[in-house]
Amino acid sequence: MPQIVVTIDEKTYRMACGEGEEAHLTALAAEVDGRIVELRKSFGQIGDLRLMVMAAIMGSDELFEARQRISELESEIAEHSARSDEFEGARHEERTRFIDSLNETAEALERFGARLEER
Repeated sequence: MPQIVVTIDEKTYRMACGEGEEAHLTALAAEVDGRIVELRKSFGQIGDLRLMVMAAIMGSDELFEARQRISELESEIAEHSARSDEFEGARHEERTRFIDSLNETAEALERFGARLEER
């Protein structure tokens, strides 16, 4: 299992990750470090643990909002899919009526043509 070293709030941490996930973990650590820097600018020296907790809560809040938005989008997709299915059903019925009408017209034309041939 690969290990990497990341820096958060000027402290280094050795972390293990899955094969090929090194860059992703490094990017996540950089994001957490950025949050800590912003929090420190806003609140000053309030303690490392408190800053880490605040950064974690901010990340959790963003995740919560993202999950909510995903849920909303999934609902919208389901609604659009249902409407699309209804539309497709109506379209199929209309197509069937059109085909029936064409067949009736063709039969009428054949009868008309047969009458003309009789004369």
